[in-house]
Amino acid sequence: MGKPDQPQTIDLERAAELVRALERDLEKVSGNQQDVQRLRDEVATLRNVLDSPVQRHHWVKDSLHDIRSLLEESLDEAVHEGITLGRYAAEIGRILGL
Repeated sequence: MGKPDQPQTIDLERAAELVRALERDLEKVSGNQQDVQRLRDEVATLRNVLDSPVQRHHWVKDSLHDIRSLLEESLDEAVHEGITLGRYAAEIGRILGL
């Protein structure tokens, strides 16, 4: 991890790949629609941040943290549907250096 006064650099291409995969897999989830929609909204927010001409790593980091939290909350429900959201939570952790 970097020094406290230096922002962490996020691999933006890796984050974009994660967004594409999440968008694809979230189409298959039919659990609690409110939770699924919250997750889709957060993924859309991250896509917008990544597509922005102004790249702010701290925005990407914050968005990834939000998505990871939602994935962890939704994990039990989604696993029984065959969607392994845990791998996304783990991948986000790796991107964030956790």
